[in-house]
Amino acid sequence: MKKSITLSLVLAASMAVAACSQKAAEETTNAADTMAADAAAGAENAADAAMGAANDAAAAAGNAVEAAGNAADAAGNAATSAVDAAADAAKK
Repeated sequence: MKKSITLSLVLAASMAVAACSQKAAEETTNAADTMAADAAAGAENAADAAMGAANDAAAAAGNAVEAAGNAADAAGNAATSAVDAAADAAKK
């Protein structure tokens, strides 16, 4: 009788441990899945931010090139005006 009660208690304890182990395994898996999803989302956000920064840099470079062209045009216009003024002065 004592052996059957002891065996029953050991069996019950074993089942309880097995049930807890399964729940812990599921919780660990769920936590790992959540962390992987968060990491993927973070990587995607970082990639989006990097792409936005690259686009902004390209736009700034384009604006700088345009400004340099405008400055060259202004310098050319100033030189033409200086030559015209010198020619007018030489005629007088």
